Order: sequence, then C-alpha cells, then structure tokens
Amino acid sequence: MGNRGMEDLIPLINKLQDAFSSIGQTCNLDLPQIAVVGGQSAGKSSVLENFVGRLDFLPRGSGIVTRRPLILQLVNSKAEYAEFLHCKGRKFVDFDEVRQEIEAETDRLTGSNKGISPIPINLRVYSPNVLNLTLIDLPGMTKVPVGDQPQDIEHQIRDMLLQFITKESCLILAVTPANTDLANSDALKIAKEVDPQGLRTIGVITKLDLMDEGTDARDILENKLLPLRRGYIGVVNRSQKDIDGKKDIRAALAAERKFFLSHPAYRHIAERMGTPHLQKSLNQQLTNHIRDTLPGLRSKLQSQLLSLEKEVEEYKNFRPDDPARKTKALLQMVQQFGVDFEKCIEGSGDQVDTSNLSGGAKINRIFHERFPFELVKMEFDEKELRKEISYAIKNIHGVRTGLFTPDLAFEAIVKKQIIKLKDPCLKCVDLVVVELVTLIRKCTEKLTSYPRLREETERIVTTYIRERDSKTKDQVLLLIDIELSYINTNHEDFIGFYVMPVIRRGWLTINISIMKGGSKEYWFVLTAESLSWYKDEEEKEKKYMLPLDNLKLRDVEKGFMSSKHVFAIFNTEQRNVYKDLRQIELACDTQEDVDSWKASFLRAGVYPEKDQTENEDAINSSDTVSMDPQLERQVETIRNLVDSYISIVNKSIRDLMPKTIMHLMINSAKDFIHSELLAYLYSAGDQGSLMEESAEQAQRRDEMLRMYHALKEALVIIGDISTTTISTPVPPPVDDTWIAKEPSPPASRPGTASGAPPSRPPGVRGSTPGPPSAVNPSPAFGPPVPSRPPGDPNSVPLVPSRPARVPPALPPGVPR
Repeated sequence: MGNRGMEDLIPLINKLQDAFSSIGQTCNLDLPQIAVVGGQSAGKSSVLENFVGRLDFLPRGSGIVTRRPLILQLVNSKAEYAEFLHCKGRKFVDFDEVRQEIEAETDRLTGSNKGISPIPINLRVYSPNVLNLTLIDLPGMTKVPVGDQPQDIEHQIRDMLLQFITKESCLILAVTPANTDLANSDALKIAKEVDPQGLRTIGVITKLDLMDEGTDARDILENKLLPLRRGYIGVVNRSQKDIDGKKDIRAALAAERKFFLSHPAYRHIAERMGTPHLQKSLNQQLTNHIRDTLPGLRSKLQSQLLSLEKEVEEYKNFRPDDPARKTKALLQMVQQFGVDFEKCIEGSGDQVDTSNLSGGAKINRIFHERFPFELVKMEFDEKELRKEISYAIKNIHGVRTGLFTPDLAFEAIVKKQIIKLKDPCLKCVDLVVVELVTLIRKCTEKLTSYPRLREETERIVTTYIRERDSKTKDQVLLLIDIELSYINTNHEDFIGFYVMPVIRRGWLTINISIMKGGSKEYWFVLTAESLSWYKDEEEKEKKYMLPLDNLKLRDVEKGFMSSKHVFAIFNTEQRNVYKDLRQIELACDTQEDVDSWKASFLRAGVYPEKDQTENEDAINSSDTVSMDPQLERQVETIRNLVDSYISIVNKSIRDLMPKTIMHLMINSAKDFIHSELLAYLYSAGDQGSLMEESAEQAQRRDEMLRMYHALKEALVIIGDISTTTISTPVPPPVDDTWIAKEPSPPASRPGTASGAPPSRPPGVRGSTPGPPSAVNPSPAFGPPVPSRPPGDPNSVPLVPSRPARVPPALPPGVPR
C-alpha cells in the first residue's frame, strides 16, 4: 500500500499507548487511533469481531453491554493470542476467556448494575488474520436508562464519547444500521459536532441483509445520498441465528462476500464493500492520518522526551548486577540528603514554596516572632508585684526604719523575674526540634526508592537531634543561671537609682481665685519624688516643682459654674503647698481623668485622705500595702528599676537563644549528616538489605525506561517515515449539512398522516421513491445533488428507478 514504514509505526504507537496507560497517563500524547461510535445494537461489536476473526470474544446481550471503553490493539503476528494490560504476562489463547475477563474487569469498576466508567480496558490481539490497527470500542448511545442506571445515563455516555472523539488525532468510525433512518443517525450527529469538516469521519453501514425486500442502500454506499467526505463502507455481520449457531467467522466472511457479489444493487461496488475492505481501508486511513498528525505528534514526543530526560538520567546506566551500584547509590543518596537538608535550612532550595513557610523560614519565625511573643506574654500582675516589693523592703529593713531604697530588695525581685524566663526558653527549643524533625522527613522523601535506607536515615538523624535537644536545653538553663549570678546595675541601658522615671504626664488646670490670677492650665509631670508643672509640653519653662513628702489627696466638690471635675493636694503638716496656698485644686475635663490621676499619685505614694478608722483597718490588713508614703515611693522606685533591668535581660536572651540553638543543634546536625551519618548507616546493618529497592520503584524505573526508549524509537521512525511515506490527499468536501440539525418531518402526502415516517429508510431504492434525494446541499460542499426545481408544485420529487449513474468520487487509493 506504499505506507510500509507507517504501518511499522502503528505497533509502536500501541506500545506508547500501553506505556502511558500503565502510569496513569492514558492518551497523554493524543496518539492516533480509531474510535467506534454508534447506537445500541448497531453492530459495532460484530464489526470488531470480524476484524479479529474470532467468535464472540466481546460481551453480548441486551441494553448497554460495552460499559467501559475497550482499546483494541490489533497486531499482525504469526501466533494468535490476546493480552490485557492489567494482566501482564498472561496470554489468552481461548477467546471465551477473553470475553469473561472483559466482563469481570468491567464489573470490577462499574459493578453489575449497568453503570459505566470512562477508564479504558486495554486489549491487544496478535493474529495472522489482522492488519495493524488501534480501535476503541465505546458504549452505545442510549436515551432511556434501564435497571439501576442513573437518569442522566445519556449525558454520561455522551461525555465519555466526547473525551475520545474530540481529539484531532482520533478517526471516528460512525456505525449506522441500514434498516434505520440514516438522517437520524446518532453516530453521524455526534461525529459532525467534533468534526464539522468531515476530515476524520468514516461511515459504516451494517445490517444490509436485514432491509425490507425490494429496498437497498445503493445511493448511500455510492455517497450520493447524505454524502460524507470519506464515504461509506457496507458490511454484513452474522445474524442472531448465525451467532446462536456458532457460525464460523470465515464462513461469515465468505457469506458476506457472496452477498455483495450476488446482490444486483451492490455487485458493481462489491470490491469496496465488506469487512476485509473496511479493515484495509481503516489501516490505510489510519496510517495516512498518522502521517497527517506527524508534525504535532513529533513535537509532543520531543516535549515528553525532554520532560523524561532528567528523570531517567539516573536509570540510563542502571545495572542491578553491578556490585558497586549499591555503594555508589548509598553515597549519592546520603550526600544528596545532606545537601537538601542544608538548602532547606539556609533557604537556597531549588524549589521555593510560595504557599507556606517551610524549613529555615519557620525556624526563623520561631526565633524572631514566637519566642519574643512568649516573653511578652509574661505580663506581671501589678498588684502582686508591688506587694512582693513592699514585703521585700520591709523584711530587709527588719526592725529598723529605712531611709533609703535597699539594693537587696531590687536584686531579690529581679532574680525572681529572671527565673520565670526558663519556661519560654525551653519552649522555644521544643518548637525548633519539632520543625527539624519535620524537615528531616521532608528531605528523606527522595529516599522513597529505598524504604529501609529512608527508615534508618530518619531514625539516626532524629535520634541525634533528640540528643542535641537535651544538651541545648542544658545550655539555655546555664544562660539563665549566668544572668542570675550577677545583676549588672552598671549596664549602659539601666536607668539607675538616681534617674527617676516619669509616672505620668498631662495637662491639668490649677484653680486659683480671680483675685490671685484666676485658673490656669499647665503641663504636669509626676515622678516618684516630685510633681512639676511647665508652661507647655516641651518642658522647657518649669513653673514649679513640688516634693511629694507629706502630701495627700482630697476630694473637692464640683463648682456651680464650673464644668470641670476637681481634686486637691494638701500637706498633712499644715504647711503651704504652693506659695501661700494650703492646698492646690487641680481640675480635669472628666471624672475618668480624675480617677486616672489619683491612681498615678497612688503609685507615687500620695494617698487619698481617710479617717482614722480606715487608716487603722488598712494598717491591720495583711492584704493591703502600707500607707507609709516613703515606703510607697521606694516600691515605685524598685518597680521602675525592675522594669528597666528585665528589659535588658530580655534583650540579651532574645539575642543569645537563636545563637545557642543554631550552634548546638542546627549546625551540629548539619555537620553530623555530612561527616558521620554514613558511618552510622554502615553500622546499622547489611548494606544489601539497606539498599533494597521498593517494588514500586523497580516498576516505575522499568516503565520510565520503557517509555523513554519507546519515545526515542518513535522519533527515529518518524524521522525516517516523514520523507519516504507515500501519502494520499484527503477527499474533497461534500455536502454534510444534513447532519447539523434534527431532520424535519416529511411533508404529508395523500393517504399518509402528516409527519408520519416513510415506509422505507431514506435513500433506499424500491417501488416507492425516498424523499432524501431532494436534499438541497450548500454549494460550498461540492457538487449539488439534484433537487426539486423552483416553483415545482409537487411536494415530493420523483426519482427515476434507474437514474443515469455517474461514477462517485471515491477517496484516492481506493480501487473501483
């Protein structure tokens, strides 16, 4: 046929098909193939059985029998047997077992309730009676669900068909029985949707022997009526009686040949009718179709080859019997693991995660976000802390009354607060350990090919990190003990005893009588020792500084004409507070501001005025701080000093913790992996068992290598064929607009109900002429078919019983 080289490519396409199917990438390359579509009981299975030359190797029955796509690969071979892709290594010689296996494999996915599945079954048949072909038997189209089928079974089947026939590399074998209306053919309609130009559609007419006596499909087979670009081929399958009687395929093919040669309407085209001619024509058209798709196929093959190149690089020189292979693989795996671990820590990985933090970034977040947050969470209970400071001062003074703030009270409180830092520091170490263990498991994913090696690597490195965890925690506790060993009050950031921190700043109004100048607003600054006020918030021009010794607060009623809230400061020794005033009245805009200022004065040791009974109750109460203003000022002083020093310690700990963890744990783990992991692995057990491949890895390697070599071989063959193959042009366009829409009901005739179907199929020759010859084709699709002249009063044109026949335009290369 002039395409010998191309025929050699068909088996290779089958190999590619199997290779992709075995790794779950079915038809990833859209490999050229032929899909068989048609309605239920259209005779698709019989056509395929005739191709194979075997009786009943496909399931039969009523309703939907083909419920999964069957990829049927026919390979010309001296021996005759069948193989399934899901049963590798098993050869089926008995074709009854082939049918049973198809039914069992179908039920395995779809059950026995007539459900369907788009996952194909791959069957390869070797036989001396076949030509190289790849066909896909698809479920027959139906409209009414039966049994337990879902109500949308029609749409499910349609979607499944479209998955295959939409691809430009797929030829469509549209099977239509001759005893039905061709214009209503479901196969031709769906083919028209995806192939409007008719470049990929081949028509097959079955059941020619079942037509009414006196009718024939000559006009259809001659491509005159409802023409297709690639034309129609008629076949005669075995009848149900022949099937029940187990009629031999050879006898059936001989009967088919005799039918075409003896039938008066078909004898002149008998040489291009029948199953053998259909098989040869499909082989020819498939090979030509492969030639047409060669440029795109070559491009896809090269793309796939490039994508596989990197994956199979390590497999190309793989030799299982090489004694040095396991040692070399072990060294490479351990070295790669160390590199991956370091890259994940340092953030220089080949693949950057753009959706989540990972590796070193998560550890960095622990260092600089989580750990400082844990320190901030250690908020002091203000009331409890002031009580502790008060007790510390009293206990240090003993029976004496202290005039100065004691250093020991400050140190005792500071040390107690430093000890509280141990918990967040240890928690930080635990968080880093969790991230490191997770990182190790991620980095060992490349060792999946060797399960034992991965298990041992994870165990050894994780054990080492647990050991470093204990040493790191010891070092962290040592850091805390070092901080406790010496309280450095000479630190440059420490405020010191002689720098009194400001308790509060803000605007207040001093109420003075109009005779003495009236009320005036000043900027007030309150410390633990004094109350000062300035002209404005810049604090450059000080108006007065009032010592807090012997001062107390007093409530003052709001004036009748005043909108402000007032409180007063007075001296308990009846001395003037400011100039000649025994008390100063201070006014605020709201009562909340008054209460807030009172609380600030309380921190400074200035208390509200109370009666004697309340003072005695306060002194006798063990839960209330002393009312001694001097003691309270000392408490406030130490409180501020503790804040200052603890902030210094926190700053130091925040700096030292990441350094300690990096040095003792992370860097140490990197050094261990690079220098000692290999020795630990050798001592863990036998190298042979350590480097045993998983079954999945061995299978994956075989599949990858098989696909890689198949792709290379295909590219070599395509390179040779593209210059030596004899090609045939695609047939010219014809009028196929009749498939584009539902046919309208025929016009009514005398004696016939309006819209009633014709007594014979359209285009069937006989005593009653058929209406479809009146189809008026668009001139864009080739020579028009004779139609009713304009103005003809007859609703149905008359077709002569034997019109002068012009030889039809056949596809080039097909014998007349």
